[in-house]
Amino acid sequence: MDGKIPAYLIEKKNSIKTILFTAFFALLFINLFQPFGSRNWYPGISDIRYFAFSSLIILTGMLVVVISRIILTVFSKKRDVLYWQYGTWIVCEIVAMAVFYTLFAKFFPKDGIVRDISEIFRQSLINTALVLLLPYSITWLYFSWKEKSALLESIEQGKSTDIHSRSLVAFPDEKGDLKISIMLDNLLYIESADNYATIYYLNKSNMSHYLIRNSLKWMEENLAKDTPLIRCHRSYIVNIDKVKILKKEKSGIVLELDVDNTPDIPVSKTYYESFMHKFSQYSI
Repeated sequence: MDGKIPAYLIEKKNSIKTILFTAFFALLFINLFQPFGSRNWYPGISDIRYFAFSSLIILTGMLVVVISRIILTVFSKKRDVLYWQYGTWIVCEIVAMAVFYTLFAKFFPKDGIVRDISEIFRQSLINTALVLLLPYSITWLYFSWKEKSALLESIEQGKSTDIHSRSLVAFPDEKGDLKISIMLDNLLYIESADNYATIYYLNKSNMSHYLIRNSLKWMEENLAKDTPLIRCHRSYIVNIDKVKILKKEKSGIVLELDVDNTPDIPVSKTYYESFMHKFSQYSI
């Protein structure tokens, strides 16, 4: 819950898509489900007039979401939005919309029926939660799927070398199925063993690892270009940005990383020249 939400959830274009889809879903909901007995509020009106009337209600209520998303966008530019903050934000949207629909259902119907405001608010919370949570969940899944598809497509087209700009490294297995994506700032090194590779990275300040079936050669050719990732040994790819000390010992050049409890990474003679060339570029 303390982690940052994915950036695609608060991108401007995705926020617009979320608002439009939520409004469409809400319009279907109020016309099909007809909460609060709203179809009887104005007896004798035609279905077309009811549709127009309910559309006006939904569009007015959606102003709450529009204002909320604008504020969230401004907030996200100043600081990271965490999962618990995003969840709290959605709860506030639900409560705000429920208050709006409660006041509307209490004072605007002209059918002469006296309504208990606490009961209206309870029903409003339930209905508003459905109206917002269902489309929010659907759009979240859709945006997540689009993000993963874009990453896989870039890998297949050989465009995954532009990792430094997007700061996210996508690791597929040998079949091309995406298994894990890691922020470049958290990636430490990759160690190979036969047809497998172990990816070492930081997770909430603790070192973690992930085993994946793929070759170090593939990662060198597809992930290491134009990034601080560099092959330094037949069994290692290291993130140069995480190298704290480069020292020469009897066994050769070894690298110490700036993270506790990480082993020294050797630089073999085969990769010495290419490693030092790239190391000098990133150490300037």
